Amino acid sequence: MADTPPSPEPSEPSPPPAPARRSWRSHPMAKRLPLLLLVLLGLWLWQSSGTPERELTFQLTGAGWSTTQALDLQVLAEDGNVLKREERFFASGPPPEVTFKVDLPEGTWRARLFVKQEGRDNRLRLDESLVVGEERYIVRQLQLPPAGR
Repeated sequence: MADTPPSPEPSEPSPPPAPARRSWRSHPMAKRLPLLLLVLLGLWLWQSSGTPERELTFQLTGAGWSTTQALDLQVLAEDGNVLKREERFFASGPPPEVTFKVDLPEGTWRARLFVKQEGRDNRLRLDESLVVGEERYIVRQLQLPPAGR
């Protein structure tokens, strides 16, 4: 028989190569970071360019408010479209101040309040001009017209 080369002895397995150190650029989040930043920028722009919420407060001064059962607020644009309508009911007269939250941009608006009083079939209509600037809080004082009107 021919000489056969001796078979190599099974040696110990070589250790696996050390994993290559990953840099921050190869991290999966780094690939998504530009998209995430764009989404955050879009949300910020959307929130800052939206119509701000205002608090419209009516201070009810003078006599006659104790018999008021309901207030109906309507905020109107120049063309007569109703931007906001909200009705409040009171069991024993309204509080001295009534606050409504309204989304209003800057500009001039009309506010109409219809006042339902106890013992009267028709509602009183009060018109108020609203000039809205940058302020968040708008305060107006309201008085009922004399009973003879």
